[in-house]
Order: sequence, then C-alpha cells, then structure tokens
Amino acid sequence: MNRGLDYFALTIVIIGAVNWGLIGFFGFDLVAWLFGSMSWISRIVYGLVGLCGLYLLSFYGRLSGE
Repeated sequence: MNRGLDYFALTIVIIGAVNWGLIGFFGFDLVAWLFGSMSWISRIVYGLVGLCGLYLLSFYGRLSGE
C-alpha cells in the first residue's frame, strides 16, 4: 500500500478525533469555527475525515496479515 496515503489518512482522522473531542468536552466545533458552519470548505473537511476513516478500516486487514 501507499505509505504516504496511510499517513495522510491517519493525520486527517486524528484531526477529526480532536475535533470530536472538543465538541464532546467543550461544545466547541473547531472546523466550523475555522471555516464556517457547514460552509463548502467545512463540508469538504468533514467528508475527508469520513473517507479517511473508512480507508483506515483496511488497517485491520493489513495488521492481521502481518
């Protein structure tokens, strides 16, 4: 697999996890604060987090194969 894509996906998912932690603990949505609530940029960021999360599901198969 492509290591660069793996690191990119992991970084995006970590950013998403931090954002969800901020929402859960403080009610603060960092993505909406930076880019606007449901603006086209924030929708792209949310979409990327979701796609990267789905991509990282493949890690389970790769880890069990090692």
